[in-house]
Amino acid sequence: MMSKQPFELIYDPEVAQHLKAIDRKHHSLIRRTIEEQLCYELEVETRNRKPLLRPSAFGTAWEIRFGPNNRFRVFYRTDPSIHEVHILAIGVKVGNRLFIGGEEFEL
Repeated sequence: MMSKQPFELIYDPEVAQHLKAIDRKHHSLIRRTIEEQLCYELEVETRNRKPLLRPSAFGTAWEIRFGPNNRFRVFYRTDPSIHEVHILAIGVKVGNRLFIGGEEFEL
């Protein structure tokens, strides 16, 4: 059986700033989840991975949600032709508000 080629993860330079606004104790969970969820079949909709109905400020097409109370959000877009996934934003959802890099974003 032939194994599928994993997608290459490419992080937007601003993602480092987004992570600075999140407690360090969650960074390994975020990294591990991104690697598990976004290397294979990243355009398959699941309970916690969904296409966005409206384009966001980052121009993303998908989001994954995870962590305690599903409060973390990773926004990304894919380029299947060259096997890449671009991580564009990492945020925290508090109630019905989304914070990315410490700034509130419209949902």
